[in-house]
Amino acid sequence: MSQRPAIAAVLDGLVDMHVHSGPSPFPRRFDHVEAAQDGARIGMRAMVAKSHHHNTQMDVLAMKGRLADVAATVFGGIALNSTVGGLNVHAVRMCLRMGGKVVWFPTISSGRHIDCHPEDGAFPTTTVPLTLERIDIVDSSGALKPEAGEILDEIKEQGAVVNGGHMYPEYIRTLFQEAKERGIKRMVVSHPDFVIGADPALCRELIELGAFVEHEVGMYDPEGTQKWDPKQLANWIEQLGPEHIVLASDFGQKANPKPVDAWLRVGEALLDLGVPEKDLRRMVRDNPSYLLNLDA
Repeated sequence: MSQRPAIAAVLDGLVDMHVHSGPSPFPRRFDHVEAAQDGARIGMRAMVAKSHHHNTQMDVLAMKGRLADVAATVFGGIALNSTVGGLNVHAVRMCLRMGGKVVWFPTISSGRHIDCHPEDGAFPTTTVPLTLERIDIVDSSGALKPEAGEILDEIKEQGAVVNGGHMYPEYIRTLFQEAKERGIKRMVVSHPDFVIGADPALCRELIELGAFVEHEVGMYDPEGTQKWDPKQLANWIEQLGPEHIVLASDFGQKANPKPVDAWLRVGEALLDLGVPEKDLRRMVRDNPSYLLNLDA
């Protein structure tokens, strides 16, 4: 009987596209450099630092000296919430042309997120008082706003990733339909069963448009704040296929474990549930490497 390699070896070369390291108005347990350094435990190749409030590519550039000796490459991005001016093509243009890789359409400013968390952006409580404004990507007739189209054109030009944020599923579909028409090939919908509420059938529609479905291992970590059953994640993988799925941590919050620890625990759980090693590698390494165009 062959012996399974240690989970760290299976995860070697992992790319985490959803790390909530700091700085941030939300409490974070470490900064982007410390997150990347810790990734060495599993041979992490790259990570994307995400903030709901600001352009993280500027953080990454400011930390360039400290990152020089870190094996993992760190990228930034921008989430189109009210703290960056919402659907602000100028902010997107600066982020991507300075090296950012991901544009998240509204997350905590989306109508869907506010429906689920009406406490004015306190998700969790911010360290400083902030205001939040709802940002919608469609007009009163349901058509995509022109500024959203401008942003998609910039994403296309820079070869970046468009992420559906925390929006209503039908808004994400409208966005991805337009993205496909404009020739964008790198699209991601995050945690469809958390906040967003996209079932497998709708996810298949998004996959047909060219999207990857991102699931967050942090939600399935028994040491985290949510503790979902990994069987649910294995079921999603079986229904949609590993070729269409990206796994990410969505960790870095002060109240949660380090992302690497979640990767080790949940990765092992998925293997125990029968997910083949090659499929796990595809979801944590190959698919996100394609999205970030790391092998170009």
